[in-house]
Amino acid sequence: MVVALWVLIAGLLAGIAPTLESVEDNASANLPPAASDSMKARDLVRAQLPGRETTPAVVVVRGEGTGAAADAGEAVARITSALSGTARPDHVERVISTVTAPGAADELVSPDRGAQLVVVPMTGSPSDASFQDAVAEVRALAADRAGPTEVAVTGPAGIATDTVKVFSGGDKVMLTGTILLVFVILLAIYRSPLMALVPLLAVGVAMRVAETAGALLADSGIITVSSQTASIMTVLLFGVGTDYALIVTARYREALLDETDRPRAMRIAVERTAESVLASASTIVLAMFALLVAVSPALHGFGPYLALGVAVMALVAFTFVPALVLLLGGSVFWPGGVAKAAARSRGTRVWHRVAALTARAPVKVVTAGVALLVVMSAGLLGYHESFNTISGFRAATESERGQRIVQEEFGPGEIAPATVVVRSRDDLRSGSVPGDIATALTRTDDVSRVARHPRFADDGRTAFYEVVLDLDPYGSKALDAVEPLAQAASDAAEAAGVRDATVLVAGETAQSADIRSALDRDTRLLVVLVLALVTAVLMLLLRSLLAPLYLVATLLLSFLATLGVTTFLTVTVLGGDGIGNRVTAYVFVFLVALGVDYNIFIMSRFKQELRVLPPDRAIGTALTRTGGVISSAGLILAATFAVLMTQPIRELFQFGFAMAFGVLLDTFLIRPLLVPAVVRLLGDRALWPARPRRTAAPPPAVAPAG
Repeated sequence: MVVALWVLIAGLLAGIAPTLESVEDNASANLPPAASDSMKARDLVRAQLPGRETTPAVVVVRGEGTGAAADAGEAVARITSALSGTARPDHVERVISTVTAPGAADELVSPDRGAQLVVVPMTGSPSDASFQDAVAEVRALAADRAGPTEVAVTGPAGIATDTVKVFSGGDKVMLTGTILLVFVILLAIYRSPLMALVPLLAVGVAMRVAETAGALLADSGIITVSSQTASIMTVLLFGVGTDYALIVTARYREALLDETDRPRAMRIAVERTAESVLASASTIVLAMFALLVAVSPALHGFGPYLALGVAVMALVAFTFVPALVLLLGGSVFWPGGVAKAAARSRGTRVWHRVAALTARAPVKVVTAGVALLVVMSAGLLGYHESFNTISGFRAATESERGQRIVQEEFGPGEIAPATVVVRSRDDLRSGSVPGDIATALTRTDDVSRVARHPRFADDGRTAFYEVVLDLDPYGSKALDAVEPLAQAASDAAEAAGVRDATVLVAGETAQSADIRSALDRDTRLLVVLVLALVTAVLMLLLRSLLAPLYLVATLLLSFLATLGVTTFLTVTVLGGDGIGNRVTAYVFVFLVALGVDYNIFIMSRFKQELRVLPPDRAIGTALTRTGGVISSAGLILAATFAVLMTQPIRELFQFGFAMAFGVLLDTFLIRPLLVPAVVRLLGDRALWPARPRRTAAPPPAVAPAG
């Protein structure tokens, strides 16, 4: 009945829910907060300048050799005619080139005359399939009319289309790879095909329920889901789902040592794992909901969908998994049988040796472990962030090629000009005001050029100055230049006698600067909030004030070491532009929320063993009995996150590597060595102020399995 109920729920939701892809919102995730200055400026530009609510595609044409200028001019004429004629693609509003706007030649023609730009404002939403098809038509027409010249379509419309193209098909490949990888690992762990299939079936049910429920919520506007969130949900459910299934089934095998009645053994297993699994799931869910305090859309909308998935997965692990295992009966352990499966739960010799090491030299283990983590953290000396969407593609795209041509021929800032917006109660068209502000902007550091004439709103009280920087518009120096631009315009307006002038900056550089400010604020807040939540959960679980402090300290060291190694590999060694601007926050939240799981599992078992054993033997037993299953769970979780490294997006590659490395660090260093060594050093004070109360004589030692 339990198995049938879950299958029925999954089927019913699938029948009424839209597809997840149809409700994904990939646009807002890359924007700053709605209340930021750059978004206010963008809204003013769209509201008061006709046609600026469009998304421009930028066609760059470059000739070669002695006839480069003539070839580029002829190609632009042909492309302009094709895009303006009867075959004009849908969504193309107009075409701006030296043919249609001869007066704009200074902005559209390169200094050596060998390259030209054609700006194609496009209506509609870049997330719509029809918009993407229109961009593809623009590219096809431009390539067909280019003649001997080099041509590429870039700009916001080209970048948005390439982003969708890069993602398309990646999720299916990732899902297939994850399933095969997890199945192989589970087969090696369980040595039984049916038992290996149980976690996969459980994850499949949970994923179907979570995806359809999430699609319904997103369709109703309650939550938002992006492509990146959906990708991370896939690996997260496979990771935590197999973890929970491993914990429950491992305790079931252990219960079978003393209990021959399988339903009764399963009840014992569920009862003894309920507290730790509930604490684990609660920690992850609370950490995901903590993201709601973020003002960055990329973080704010990230958590609820993932929290939903983990909550569903925990319910499936406690109901569907035990029911399915019992439904399969003794055949679930085929071909080895029940006796061999139960015997393996005693722990292998390697974990007895690890326990002996921490017992023999706890001071040396702690010293060496902390020193290693500090050395790994040194990679943070090369840490810096990147806000360049195009450089984040790990696949060749036309928009990246076009951006490179524009930067080479026109200068680095031409690909994304800024717009300085000046508002006042006065008419800004009178006197020397327009010229004074333009002069002040021209004299500002890092400015390449300012458009010859500003544009004005109909009432003349809002002026728009197009400013091109001589910097990479996505680099940190360009982001730092936004505030001086606004200050220069404000000072010039005040000096010219303009009353109550408000200055805002629009454009991709200004938006990136606001994204950076919001992410910095959010990351600081999330560090405090997530650590507080984790500490509170550990206090409730362990009934201790001291234990959460040293456990959280190990999590912080693990995070710093992970980020240091990730920075060193992906930036210092591989030469990347920087760490993706959201990666640090993602890694912290996930690594702390998931890394604490293994501490929860071992410390929860330690607390249970204290009822019959002294602290030194209790931590040894906890380590040997949980070592195999928790290490297997960590290996699977790391492997599933590593699958993200196959995705053609820098942020997912870095996030996948960081999570895989961090989970392995927690699995094979923090949990089996550092934490047990600290517990042995503290002895009876390990769970202070709680004191161990033994209720029975210690059982005889059990020989380890081979």
